[in-house]
Amino acid sequence: MTELPAASIAERLAGIRSRVTAAARAAGRSPEEIQLVAVAKTHGAEACREALAAGQRLFGENRVQEAQGKWPALRARYPDLELHLIGPLQTNKVADAIALFDVIESVDREKLARALAAERDKGKRLPRLYIQVNTGEEEQKAGIAPKSAPAFIALCRDELGLPVEGLMCIPPVDEEPAPHFALLAQLARQHGLKAISMGMSGDFEIAIRFGATHVRVGTAIFGERPRPAP
Repeated sequence: MTELPAASIAERLAGIRSRVTAAARAAGRSPEEIQLVAVAKTHGAEACREALAAGQRLFGENRVQEAQGKWPALRARYPDLELHLIGPLQTNKVADAIALFDVIESVDREKLARALAAERDKGKRLPRLYIQVNTGEEEQKAGIAPKSAPAFIALCRDELGLPVEGLMCIPPVDEEPAPHFALLAQLARQHGLKAISMGMSGDFEIAIRFGATHVRVGTAIFGERPRPAP
């Protein structure tokens, strides 16, 4: 029996876009309300070029250093691309991050918020910011606890004047994601935040049902992540 060739990145992208459209319509929403963030972490520039050639312009990366080695050259060729940092940000990487990313989705603690404000006060342009909420209150995971989110949102927006536009979460892997998505959407509504980044390869359709404006899909587009060399 002849083995079928693996789907290309362009084919997988088309499939995910179709699923996003179907999920939006099933939820009574316009597909234009949902943006697909193609998560390219650990995948090289060639994979990103394939996605760009297929029309994808919104990408996510986990690490500042990896993104620095990949995206400046790609942006020179595709100046309309948009890059989101979706992984934890160390305060000593803030200057590098704001020079490269259009959106930082992982603002999660006061020290980081103040470091961002300090760069702004030096005359730097800040990217758009999302606050990461640790909806499962997992000790090992980044994010502000839900009960602390209102005060932290107020600190970022009112005291520091940061350009906070949305919220992001990563539910626990061993729990049903729907309650976590519902909680994040409720927090966003309560605080008048329009961007809601939630849902990944395995659950983005559920996230769309609960109001996601951005879904972060990596494996279903780029395939399994390359294993690091031993």
